[in-house]
Amino acid sequence: MFALDSRLKARLKPVIGRVLIVDSYSQSARLLVDIMKGMGSGQIVVEPTEARAMKTAVELEPGLVLTERGGQGLNGESLARAWRRSHMSCRRVPIIMVTADATATSIIGARDAGIHEFLRKPFTSADLLKRVDNVALKPRDWVEAVGYVGPDRRRFNSGEFSGSGKRKSDKAAKGADLLAENKDQAMRILASALDQFDSDPPQATRAIREQAANLKAVALKLSDSRLVAAVGVLEVSLATGPASKETLSVPIGTLLTMHQAAAPAAAA
Repeated sequence: MFALDSRLKARLKPVIGRVLIVDSYSQSARLLVDIMKGMGSGQIVVEPTEARAMKTAVELEPGLVLTERGGQGLNGESLARAWRRSHMSCRRVPIIMVTADATATSIIGARDAGIHEFLRKPFTSADLLKRVDNVALKPRDWVEAVGYVGPDRRRFNSGEFSGSGKRKSDKAAKGADLLAENKDQAMRILASALDQFDSDPPQATRAIREQAANLKAVALKLSDSRLVAAVGVLEVSLATGPASKETLSVPIGTLLTMHQAAAPAAAA
């Protein structure tokens, strides 16, 4: 094991104060418990199945979840999807998946399920600390859509590589570029959520509400009164009566039209 300095422990505490470990194998669960104790975790609960983990989470409200990819009564990807789409207050907490099955398929599956970090077995205490450090000290933007709910996939494990081969889209944008990127993503999610509304109305509504808030924040920072007003119309539509594809199509269509009209000017 290892000893962390007091300053690092203090920085990790908000995330590792309460930890939920989901693992049907007692030996591997015990290893995770021991390492997390060494990092300074205060309360650690181990559950062997998805069903028990979801029930425990409501009361525990963990700041971090460590889950095996598979096991009896456990599918880590299924757990992550259910977790992200739940109404628990801890639905956005970091989830780290641990597995010996480190194939390209499993890594992509974990990313698309809403996992923050992926840890291959066998691993050392330092390997786990690196993943915990990434989720605790390098937070990623949240994406609330219909087909995907979770941390921004464009930065999946991005803390491990920063070389010249890294895609431009993976590098953190700043200032006006960041606002433009956030606005564009919100608009794309709005369009997708409206298109997929009938397949999952509750999640589509939640996604649209989240993007309205994101766009309002962008509009205020840009002092864009037209965008503020258009978002306001969408917010009123969300607040008055049950949301439907019909009631939301006009305000969302207005926003998308405004965005498309502004695109050529921005490109020029």
